[in-house]
Amino acid sequence: MYPSLRAAADDLERTGQLLRISHEVDPDLEMAEIHRQVFASRGPALLFERVKGSPFQAISNIYGTYARTDFLFRKTLPKVKKVVELKADPANFFKNPLRYASAPLTAATALPRRHLRPAIKYARTTIDQLPLVKSWPMDGGAFVTLPQVCTLPPGSRKPMQTNIGMYRIQLSGNDYALNQEIGLHYQLHRGIGVHHTEYNKTDEPFRCSVFVGGPPSHAFCAIMPLPEGLSEMTFAGMLAGRRFGYTWDGDHLLSADADFVITGTIRKNEKMPEGPFGDHLGYYSLQHQFPVMDVDTVWHRKDPLWHFTVVGRPPQEDSSFGYMIHHIVKDLTGQEFPGIKQINAVDEAGVHPLLLAIGSERYMPFRDKVPEEIITQANRILGSGQTSLAKYCLIAASEDDPALDADDQPAFFAHLLERFDPTRDLHFQTRTTIDTLDYSGSGWNAGSKLIWACRGDKRRELSDVVPEGLDLPEGYGNPQFVVPGILAIEGPEFTEATGYDDLQPFLDANVDGVTTDELPLIVVCDDSTFLSADFSNFVWATFTRSNPSHDLHGIDSFTEHKHWGCRGPVVIDARVKPWHAPGLVTDPKVEAQVRERLAGMIDPV
Repeated sequence: MYPSLRAAADDLERTGQLLRISHEVDPDLEMAEIHRQVFASRGPALLFERVKGSPFQAISNIYGTYARTDFLFRKTLPKVKKVVELKADPANFFKNPLRYASAPLTAATALPRRHLRPAIKYARTTIDQLPLVKSWPMDGGAFVTLPQVCTLPPGSRKPMQTNIGMYRIQLSGNDYALNQEIGLHYQLHRGIGVHHTEYNKTDEPFRCSVFVGGPPSHAFCAIMPLPEGLSEMTFAGMLAGRRFGYTWDGDHLLSADADFVITGTIRKNEKMPEGPFGDHLGYYSLQHQFPVMDVDTVWHRKDPLWHFTVVGRPPQEDSSFGYMIHHIVKDLTGQEFPGIKQINAVDEAGVHPLLLAIGSERYMPFRDKVPEEIITQANRILGSGQTSLAKYCLIAASEDDPALDADDQPAFFAHLLERFDPTRDLHFQTRTTIDTLDYSGSGWNAGSKLIWACRGDKRRELSDVVPEGLDLPEGYGNPQFVVPGILAIEGPEFTEATGYDDLQPFLDANVDGVTTDELPLIVVCDDSTFLSADFSNFVWATFTRSNPSHDLHGIDSFTEHKHWGCRGPVVIDARVKPWHAPGLVTDPKVEAQVRERLAGMIDPV
């Protein structure tokens, strides 16, 4: 549909969905702050015409609303959806041949195509000439936030064997020699890690190409979880409505239609400090050792656009990626996870900290209504790909309410809290892996998981009245209901000296004072007014600031044959802990300057 990112920008401008920023803008904090304020107002895509210190223009917020994302892919998305469905289950073709008649042609015409005169080889530049966008005050330097990182397995020159992933790239700062070295941040369950392992067994150099820009589908292909055997290039071609163009620069594969390509060689057995970086959970990911790449060449096309976004506490522009993924694969959930009707990786909680799932109990209709198969289904979710990084998996049985919708978060929590049995329905996995960016755990990549299940008829009516017997020892106060059944209470500051010991007086004081039927869930936090002000505040603060094995407690708790439960309310300790990463806070001076500059250009935030 769009041959280039510039063509997409022109289309957005023609339809009134793009704003040109004509004055010079500093890539150090100012560009990101403009993006944040425009995004918060649900404003247009942004084209920065004059970037301080760079000869290149930049663009952001093109996926800033779901409606604009739908607009960009309006002509191709229905066809892509059919191909993905057919790839996941070829039998679909025979079930509905008319629906899928065009799918094979769509896939075949999207195969990558080599360009002999590629647009990307218009000219060369250097890293220091790029728009070096720094998003948050404590960031370690400038980062590429929408990269398409392309690698091939050892010995291969076959484009269909590439892995194209979105792993952030640090361009400047720390100990990197500018123009010579850049940092690559890739985590658990990433395809590039498989290639890295393979190269470690060979003497071949680990070549890598970082694409920036290109048709809007290209950035999206880098984050799309694809069925086995469907390449990112094919997917990008289908979603773009035109074949993915590629070319070669020696042994480096280049995207022919990208706006920029950085080529280089990853050092196989050497790492350097990368970060901090203001990340999508709403906190900084701190400085850690990650792979480093020696830069060879930086290519760009004629009149290129530097494509970037700004991440932070969700929702942000990258939330549209989750929206698109859900739109494409929602009908495939039952094939990937048998018995599962719906999964909501809660964007407001940072995606991986909290999953809400609706399963089904199909095998024992004559048994008492207790969670059985849904626990098996939850374990399948926690053992599969990206969903294995989740901490909390809250699961309900669809039979109890066929109208239940996991996307309606308050209604889902109400359903769960009305039905669960705290003596039976809490199942922990300890000392396992969690998201690299999540600092609530017991170590880097290390934490725990909880399956919180419910099945059966309502056990209790949820109330928003503080129980008369609730005892608030010294240091506890300001009880505020988030919604009926969920009470936020401010606790004393969590310190290394007191640890979890200062929670025990609260738990002990209420053994005989409050029942689960009166109040099923209590969240101990630093600011109950904030937590209760909005449901998104509740899911963000509660589930990004707690590690199930350490931070989920219960009044009148017990352990029986290694099963933990409680007879009173469940208590989640969502206070900020000393080992947590700092939260993201903007520079107030830059924020005020941007607000003044944007006055009259966009609607107030």
